[in-house]
Amino acid sequence: MSELYGEIRRLDPVAGHARWRAVRDDLFGTHPSSALDAEQRKSFHGLRYWPYDPRFRYTAAVRPLSEHRDEVQTSTAEKMVLRRFGRVELPVGALDVFWIEVYGGGVFIPFRDGTSGKETYGGGRYLLDTAKSADLGSTDAGELVLDFNFAYHPSCQFNDRWSCPLAPRENWLVARIEAGERSYSGAAGDGGGGYEPGAHA
Repeated sequence: MSELYGEIRRLDPVAGHARWRAVRDDLFGTHPSSALDAEQRKSFHGLRYWPYDPRFRYTAAVRPLSEHRDEVQTSTAEKMVLRRFGRVELPVGALDVFWIEVYGGGVFIPFRDGTSGKETYGGGRYLLDTAKSADLGSTDAGELVLDFNFAYHPSCQFNDRWSCPLAPRENWLVARIEAGERSYSGAAGDGGGGYEPGAHA
């Protein structure tokens, strides 16, 4: 993932998006650490995405907030500690920025939007997750590059054996973000239209 995102940052967004899709499809279908189990991989024919839409690519400075430790729900109804330290203001709404207290740390921006539980997983998607090298970098002015076209589902959308942090209510957007990864028809759970944190999708 680190090599892939390093390559993407050197490409124009549309070409980077095409490369991202191709590599992810290959990894999901062939890699032993795929979110799909061996049986699911037998019938895998690629993930589903919206076409690239430049309207959902933004840059934003992180506005510092007083640090606050939050226990967020995971897909297996366990708790995970995130430390909120800032917020980004985007045309589609504001999102809190977290530091993950486990996995060795990392900057993390999960979100839920108007497509969640319908076209996308009810527990939300991930916009930035530096612990997994899912990071498009920053501008010379220090603003984060936040491109919803690269938003992706947590592993728990594909298989119940994974436990993943879900988007906290502070990061629920009203807008429909028709960009990035869409729900995969072969996934273990589709999120359900009535998904609420605490209900396992």
